[in-house]
Amino acid sequence: MARTGVMLCGHGSRDDGAVAEFAALAAALPDYLPADWMLAHGYLEFANPVIRDGLDRLREAGCERILAVPGMLFAAMHTKNDVPTVLSTYAAEHGIEVRYGRELGIDPKLIAAAGARIEAALAAADAARGPVSRHDTCLVVIGRGASDPDANANVAKVARLLWEGMGFGWCEIGYSGVTFPLVEPCLTHVARLGYARVVVFPWFLFSGILIDRIYGFTDRVAAAHPGIDWVKADYLGDHPQVLETFAERATELVGEVPPPNCAMCKYRTQVLGFEAEVGAVQESHHHHVEGQGASAPGANVADCPLCDSFCTGECRLEPRPAAAAGDHSHHHSHHDHHHGGHDHDHSHADHDHDGAGHSHDPAHAASGHHHHHAPYPHADHPLGPESARRRA
Repeated sequence: MARTGVMLCGHGSRDDGAVAEFAALAAALPDYLPADWMLAHGYLEFANPVIRDGLDRLREAGCERILAVPGMLFAAMHTKNDVPTVLSTYAAEHGIEVRYGRELGIDPKLIAAAGARIEAALAAADAARGPVSRHDTCLVVIGRGASDPDANANVAKVARLLWEGMGFGWCEIGYSGVTFPLVEPCLTHVARLGYARVVVFPWFLFSGILIDRIYGFTDRVAAAHPGIDWVKADYLGDHPQVLETFAERATELVGEVPPPNCAMCKYRTQVLGFEAEVGAVQESHHHHVEGQGASAPGANVADCPLCDSFCTGECRLEPRPAAAAGDHSHHHSHHDHHHGGHDHDHSHADHDHDGAGHSHDPAHAASGHHHHHAPYPHADHPLGPESARRRA
């Protein structure tokens, strides 16, 4: 039999701590896989090694079959477009079999891991400041936020599962970027609900600039509402049940019928409000920040004239000329749509959506294509990115 390799495809971060956390998870994952399988990891953008480096390592070690797993919670732009393009291009170039697995998604093991993080935060708060009834506590689940309603809706489902499973008095959902409500308006709203305690839980895998943003806005709103007990729960991290879920996403690829990915994909089916994107060309657009590392311009909040102690995302609202778009990666943010007429040429893989999932055809490529994100239809929502704008 051909030797099997597992390629763990991370997003990447300008934050050294986030990169180290992902690498530590990758180092722990082989214990959850068959003993004769080999594992490598790589990042889509900013960090090293990049995904191609990990694929090289597996191929050079004699792996003829690679099972690629996206190291991301939900299926949005990176999982549907960027990572598959890198994988399919590599497979075509080297004549190697690469199977692409599901995102982590909504899984009972991940919900259990999230519950454990929240319980630990509550226990610490009870010990420090005294117990508060679960019915007098509001849970706030913060997701990443995307221009994809499927991914955003999954955060709401996660929140409901945690709310109902743990018996909180109320629950609200917010997002760290792109969509609405963002963290600050979400928490400001929650502060008016009258709950004695608010628990803020980031539905995130690892640390990074967005975790700093979530906790930073939590501290800001808490300072304005000192009568409420504000509790910051930890993100998922390398909880054992997170590792179990990653391993399952790899092993299920060698089953008789691998499960399809992103069934609610806005490129495949009409999703309310996003109907115009059905059949749109899918392509990767992050090669311009691939492997830049945590020292990339804009990685340090201290370098940004718009931010204080954490990244607020206000830079997304500042239009800039196209010629300058590439010189400030804090503005050219990987989790938000681009502003200022940023154009770049691409070769791209065409994704054929059929009932079995995504078929990534590396033979289809187009040069001279000027890529733009599809406009997010609610970009002007007062609780979305506009809420980051400083007020006089």
